[in-house]
Amino acid sequence: MKIGIVGLGLIGGSMAKALAGKHTVYGADLRPEVLKEAQDARAISAVLDENTLGACELVMLALFPQQAARYAQEHAAQFQKGAVVMDLCGVKRAVESQILPIAQENGFHYIGGHPMAGLARVGWEYSRGDLFQNASMILVPHSDTTDTILETVRSVIWDAGFGHIEISTAEEHDYMIAYTSQLAHVLSSAYVKTPAAQRYKGFSAGSFRDMTRVAWLNEDMWTELFLDNPDYLAEEVEGLAARLLEYAMAIRAGDSAGLRALLREGRERKEALEDRE
Repeated sequence: MKIGIVGLGLIGGSMAKALAGKHTVYGADLRPEVLKEAQDARAISAVLDENTLGACELVMLALFPQQAARYAQEHAAQFQKGAVVMDLCGVKRAVESQILPIAQENGFHYIGGHPMAGLARVGWEYSRGDLFQNASMILVPHSDTTDTILETVRSVIWDAGFGHIEISTAEEHDYMIAYTSQLAHVLSSAYVKTPAAQRYKGFSAGSFRDMTRVAWLNEDMWTELFLDNPDYLAEEVEGLAARLLEYAMAIRAGDSAGLRALLREGRERKEALEDRE
């Protein structure tokens, strides 16, 4: 299959490396040096441009949400009729609402995708062909998505090394991602700002590393992701703040019974989650 990948950062670059040799992969990136490195590494067969875009049966948009929508709008007439265009963004309602009408008007198919994999560092230089090994890919079809389109996308996802495919709606995706991903980044960013963090060496182990890992983020991308999912994310942040306050009040009051109950409830919730795995 001829596949175009727009944006050869961590996700797009890793996707190109994972699919190279199994498909003919074309790549586009704003940085000429990245395109050269991708070709030298044989992650892409050629540059994705006006001459090759129309030949692609599948185009993946590994861009920020609004960039993805803009690319679809600007290149709508160049996509092959019947081709599948899939975004790889971390939010879905804001992207689907913009790209789906464009697809319907221009004769190509749109489907949402969100690879549940990543690293603290971003950019082509950190991309890896095994980044998606055994990871989960969330696919967000809609009423226009046929079984044939879904199976075509599934086959490429398996080829990239994913171990699980989750089918979702845009609404469910954004609701769940607000909790499983976005809230964790907000919490980590806030957690690392305490003055005590400046003296962590010698006083930290795995829990500190786990809590601070995703504070190393691309603030431009995450600002856009957060503001494209404001209702669900704000609700999660406010809920977490209220729950944290319960712990603070029990600690300040010396309420051992209340604190023990809060901790026990947290442990039991975690055990229940593990039983589901």
